[in-house]
Amino acid sequence: MNQSTKVDLVGVGLNATDTLIRLPHYPALGSKVEFHSADILPGGQVATAVAACQQWGLRARYVGKIGDDIAASIHRAEFERLGVETHLVTASGCASQQAVILVDDAGERTVLWKRDNGLTLKPDELQREWITNAHALHVDGHDTAAAVVAAGWARDAGIPVIADLDDLYPGVEALLEKIDYLITSRDIPGRLTGDQDLRQSLATVRNRYRCRLTAATLGAEGVLAWDGSRFHYAPAFRVQTVDTTGAGDIFHAGFIYGLLQGWPLPRQLDFACAAAALNCTAAGARGGIQSVENIEMLIATGLRHEPAFDASI
Repeated sequence: MNQSTKVDLVGVGLNATDTLIRLPHYPALGSKVEFHSADILPGGQVATAVAACQQWGLRARYVGKIGDDIAASIHRAEFERLGVETHLVTASGCASQQAVILVDDAGERTVLWKRDNGLTLKPDELQREWITNAHALHVDGHDTAAAVVAAGWARDAGIPVIADLDDLYPGVEALLEKIDYLITSRDIPGRLTGDQDLRQSLATVRNRYRCRLTAATLGAEGVLAWDGSRFHYAPAFRVQTVDTTGAGDIFHAGFIYGLLQGWPLPRQLDFACAAAALNCTAAGARGGIQSVENIEMLIATGLRHEPAFDASI
């Protein structure tokens, strides 16, 4: 789909083709391990979040770069199947981003990845209307220069910007200044501030970059968020874990879905935690994307892990 109609969410960021290998345990150096299965599946931080939001009934657009290989056709076919509007820039002579993901019987995964420099999305490959003709923008910051431009256009248009940050990419400071909802992996606030106390570092990052919200996802410990006046904490849900691949991507999708519904922050965090947990019950970055009804059912009836934080402090 090439037309740029008004959508609920536009995502600018990574896609990847995942070769998911399930095996009983992580192999020791020099060993041989029989694996259970091997599957080729679509993934990538922003691409997966966009796909989830589309499945939940939002109108979504994806902007990203692919190679000119068979893997690119997998992405095109999957976006078309879901009805996602796409603006895919093709890098000639490049392989699309690849990941080999080893998943053990406990559901923990190890990711090996490769991305050709030719896949870098450049600012001049973006069009302003792709960004401003939406109600929210989601970025991962990997192609930082393009993300900065997109976030700037969104800010100028009064569109909220959500970021999934799992590393400190070169030039990321300029992007952070344009983020409204910054939801990172556990270590990022401490790396930005030098303060390993998560409460302190979340508050410092919010004050420094003037975000509306800073938060860190904590795996089985849930999520801790700071809105400038108080902390909000949501424990993770207990599920039978098959594969944790894509849990963070689906958490961000759940947060965005709740944001666009106008829900209070605690409900957004609960929905995001439940969506992420259910995704872990199947293989692949998008294998366990459940319906909104099933996510709400888990919130209402599911068991949680023991809280790791007291948000009242």
